[in-house]
Amino acid sequence: MLKWLGISGFVLVLDQLTKVAVTRSFSLHEMVELTPFFNMVLVYNSGAAFSLLADAAGWQRELFIAIAVAAAVWIAWLLRKHSDERLFCIALALILGGAIGNVIDRVRLGAVVDFLDFHALGYHWPAFNVADAAISCGAVLLIWDALRTKRPQSASNPRRV
Repeated sequence: MLKWLGISGFVLVLDQLTKVAVTRSFSLHEMVELTPFFNMVLVYNSGAAFSLLADAAGWQRELFIAIAVAAAVWIAWLLRKHSDERLFCIALALILGGAIGNVIDRVRLGAVVDFLDFHALGYHWPAFNVADAAISCGAVLLIWDALRTKRPQSASNPRRV
């Protein structure tokens, strides 16, 4: 299980270091165009993915923290129970590291630091961060793991999620 927690820790450290670098280097809403399709911009998201509930009165902060903490506990349990299932655990480790990274922002700042801004043909994808990217990659890997052909598991160790 330690190797999976190591992946989570790496994601968490990378996420927090990039957020510190951006918040020290940029003013709020300052944007730097790096390529014709990619900007760096400092924004704070008090909502969930795609700024869902960002305009709520503030109660969403505690809700999102509680959901992420519950998910982290459940993921840690799954990592322990299924530590021999490599792809499944890599996916969960990415999600765990990202979830904790965003929880740290919510507790510390009341919002999540976002700074990666991709755009094309006048459309901007909502700004995101390393934690969000890890969560998204982990979700894709979970889907891939669920869809791929697997060897039958023994009756004594069926995967129940």
